[in-house]
Amino acid sequence: MTTDSVSRLSWSTPPAALAVCGVGGVVLAAAAVLANDAPARLLIGLAAFGLLCLAGLGLRQRPRLSVEPGDPAYLVVRGVAGPQRYSSKQITRARVVNYRRLGRRMPMLEIDVQHEGDEKLLIFGRWDLGASPDDVLDSLRAHL
Repeated sequence: MTTDSVSRLSWSTPPAALAVCGVGGVVLAAAAVLANDAPARLLIGLAAFGLLCLAGLGLRQRPRLSVEPGDPAYLVVRGVAGPQRYSSKQITRARVVNYRRLGRRMPMLEIDVQHEGDEKLLIFGRWDLGASPDDVLDSLRAHL
């Protein structure tokens, strides 16, 4: 565990990745306008819309996961509807699970929380966190 991963208290999609998605969406939108046939214009326009939505959602959810220090410390998860706060007592389990995706094993951070009387499973990948899920789990364990 590195000192940087322990001292860090918030994680989100890297701004450079969101910028690339935004620029790609603008370029595809321009290509859709310049396309000659209707099916190409539709498909390129849908791809542009998808990339621009991905960039917008990524910006809306920053930081995706953070620790609010204090007594007690809170885990703050930002989503489309806004932030949700969970105390360490509401977190029932946190672990890293490797899933097979496209022939590779991809680590995902899974956090089980009690949310308004129900159990809720939160799953974060490297795209959501901008860091290795293992490092994030180590940091969460140190701060919560």
